[in-house]
Amino acid sequence: MEAYIKAISYYLPETVVTNEQLVEEFPQWSVDKVCKKVGISQRHVAEPDETAGDMAVKAACNLFREYSIKPEEIDFILFCTQSPDYYLPTTACILQKRLAIPTSCGALDFNLGCSGYVYGLSLAKGLIAGGIAKNILLLTGETYSKYIHRSDKGNRSIFGDAAAATLVSGEGMAWIGEFVLGTDGGGASNLMVKTGGARYHQKQDGEGDCMSDYLYMNGSEIFNFTLEAVPPLLEQVLQKNETCMEDISLFVFHQANKFMLDTLRKVCMIPKDKFYLDLVQTGNTVSSTLPIALKCCMEENRLEGKKQVLIAGFGVGYSWGGCMLSFE
Repeated sequence: MEAYIKAISYYLPETVVTNEQLVEEFPQWSVDKVCKKVGISQRHVAEPDETAGDMAVKAACNLFREYSIKPEEIDFILFCTQSPDYYLPTTACILQKRLAIPTSCGALDFNLGCSGYVYGLSLAKGLIAGGIAKNILLLTGETYSKYIHRSDKGNRSIFGDAAAATLVSGEGMAWIGEFVLGTDGGGASNLMVKTGGARYHQKQDGEGDCMSDYLYMNGSEIFNFTLEAVPPLLEQVLQKNETCMEDISLFVFHQANKFMLDTLRKVCMIPKDKFYLDLVQTGNTVSSTLPIALKCCMEENRLEGKKQVLIAGFGVGYSWGGCMLSFE
């Protein structure tokens, strides 16, 4: 059975951190330098008591309202997050209750970052193909801001918080094509929050090496990984979907940062007018960058008229994935 994206919405927290505000904290920077390097002028940040689950509820409610979808139509919830509300139970179970979705639905979280949306689409497509579910609510939500140390100006300039909601069904506006997925756990330590899990359970809480309690990113290694993984991924997605570069209307990659995306575009030899950038107002929202970018493309009328769109996500894990979307 075929699978389609039927609807997309998203939610951004109310609090906004601008480059001007960052420069006040880090006077060695300038507003122009931040914007030129990462391509971001502001990012949204969750409130101290606002969780990824809270944001996912708001994104789902936006979806229901915008597309006149009833909660009782949903028969499976997938929630992609690396900042769950609790260690247990799974946040997706709580979302079922909060969204008044029938108890006959399935629900699960999966812990993945920048490739999470692509992986989520693949899971949703599999549920439909297997006859397990008909209408899957794919939610993404992340609050990386809660993992970033106040003094970490690099990560604070890049990451923003957000949530997105996508309805995947047996009919809709965008046919979901074939997937290519990949993993290399050898790069896990290059993007990590080291403490808090079972391996290093005890947090430092301000004592000793407290930086291990926060997000660590080896930017140069992540950049090198991306340059190695994404060009072959692009070729493999094209081959698996039996198409070529010339037939693609738009390339929408995970919105990591402007420098990385500009480099990838040049290495992959993608024309500027076919490469989408959507960073300025939101920053890198991890698993939500792709659905937010797709929604913005829709609002800009860039996906009307049988457009072939190649999407790709890549990052923490290491993990990467891509697929084709055919918009009617």
